[in-house]
Amino acid sequence: MKKGERVALFPGSFDPYTNGHLDLALRAAALFDRVVVAVAHNPAKTSLFTPEERVNLIRESAHGHANITAIHFVGLVVDCAQRVGAHVIIRGLRAVSDFEFEFQMALMNRRLSPGLEIAFLMPSQEYTYLNSTLVKEVAKHGGRIHGLVPPVVEKALLAKYGQRAARGAGRRK
Repeated sequence: MKKGERVALFPGSFDPYTNGHLDLALRAAALFDRVVVAVAHNPAKTSLFTPEERVNLIRESAHGHANITAIHFVGLVVDCAQRVGAHVIIRGLRAVSDFEFEFQMALMNRRLSPGLEIAFLMPSQEYTYLNSTLVKEVAKHGGRIHGLVPPVVEKALLAKYGQRAARGAGRRK
């Protein structure tokens, strides 16, 4: 980390990384010197992609944006923020329904690390309905996911779900 560098941590499960996530990372990258997209390991969730696969998909999706990096972490977000030198945690708000949970998390993180700020960013309007669970469900049942995820993620999802999803990729809008 360079002295005086403004570093933001953007944590999440990112299973899979969507265009909404990419939109938020790009918005953060315009505000901070460096954005670290941090893939969390959540043993309570069954993930489609391994943490390493998710990190690689994020890196490929952010190709060409030198100030966006991706890592995998285990443990508390505030500890990860400290390790990477972040003074800000980025969280996305799609709708009012997201606010209560995010607000509680922000207060807990502030209690654990008083100097750490939380910045809430809103995605582009076209991504306000989008989440990883919906994308996986659509892909699993052969629905069209083009435009919902970066191309490299679309390819990986099609590979995970096989021919059924590949047939759906050709459907009309």
